[in-house]
This record gives sequence, structure tokens and C-alpha cells, in this order.
Amino acid sequence: MYDLGIVHTSIERPPAEDIAELRQFGVATIHEAMGRVGLMRPYLRPIYSGAALCGPAVTVLLQPGDNWMLHVAAEQIHEGDVVVAGCTTESTDGFFGDLLATSMKSRGATGLVIDGGCRDTDDLEKMQFPVFARAISAKGTVKATLGSVNVPIVCANALVHPGDAIVADNDGIVVVPRARLRSVLAAARKREENESAKREQFAAGVLGVDLYGMRPALEQAGLKYID
Repeated sequence: MYDLGIVHTSIERPPAEDIAELRQFGVATIHEAMGRVGLMRPYLRPIYSGAALCGPAVTVLLQPGDNWMLHVAAEQIHEGDVVVAGCTTESTDGFFGDLLATSMKSRGATGLVIDGGCRDTDDLEKMQFPVFARAISAKGTVKATLGSVNVPIVCANALVHPGDAIVADNDGIVVVPRARLRSVLAAARKREENESAKREQFAAGVLGVDLYGMRPALEQAGLKYID
């Protein structure tokens, strides 16, 4: 059960240098480095091609068809933050557009992830303000019912705490718990180095069945080659 009508004005964010390093890795790499956890549901998609973001989460709990709390959340944004908005129940209304983006961008926001609808997409692309949304919808919203800001929320089936690191690109969106960030960075570095070495071997013509030693298992499974 959510607590409503609450705004936490102080949250703990990861060190800026850790966020800067995290930005170098793609969502797929981070997800694998975390042990294949942390992804939001894939129905959240970027509203324009090439949109990407990375930063600490300012969380917003919305009510369906009501964007009041997004305006409240703007005051809590620090430079580099990502606004992450969930809803108390499914809604695809157009919670967010270019005016709110202008407000949030002036406060230093690097983008929005919302389990709801977004509109003014042409303007948002011109602004280069990345948004990952459940839907694109021109349907407007009201400002009548309280939600909360900077409380734990569920966004597209992922638990997000204020200050968790959010990374989004064309492959999806991953949540890195703030307490795990350093260990995830170490695992991501190791994975990138490993993949770089494999990439060189694939480019040289080595096959995956040989590189990964798959042939004995394939034979045991009954795979037959017929000339």
C-alpha cells in the first residue's frame, strides 16, 4: 500500500563519478552484470530513436489521468537526475509534454521514465529530452489527486527507490540499486573486457560453437550433421 501526499526532500544519490562511469555501459551489459535482474518491462519504449539517459532516480507516484505530482517533483530535481514515474493503476493518458520537460530540464533533469503516456513528442525530440513511456497519447490529464514524490515505487514491474541509478537506451531500462552500484560497475567492466576479446575472435572467423566449447554438448543432445 502506497503512502500518499508525501514529498521527501532529501534523498541520497550515488557519487557523480560512479554515474559518469555507468553511462559508458549499455543496458544489456548492466543487466547481465547484475545477474540478469533489474529490467523494467519492455513495453516502455523511447519516444524517439536514439534516446538514452542515465542518472539517479527522483521517483513519482501518480494517480491515473492526473499529473499533479510531476509538477511537484520538478522542485526536487538536482542536476543529472532522472524522473521515474509509476502509477497507482494502469493509465496511458498523456501525463507529460513539452512544458513539463522545459520545467524539468531547467532544473537539470536528464530525462523521464514513465509507466504512462507522453505527448508533444516532436517538441521533446527537438529539445533532445529523452522520455521512455508506456504509450504516446494526446489525451490530457487533470491536477486533482495527491500521489507522492521520492518514495519507493513500482515502475513497469521494477522496484525503484529514490537515488537508485537508472539507465535507458534502445534495448530497454535497467534499475541499479544504489547500494549495488560499485559492484555492478566492477562486473560491467569485466564483462566488457571479456566481450571485447570474444569480438576479436568472432571477427577473425572463430565460430561460437568452438569458442564456447559447444560441440560435445550438441553431440550429447543428439545433433546430427547430414551431408
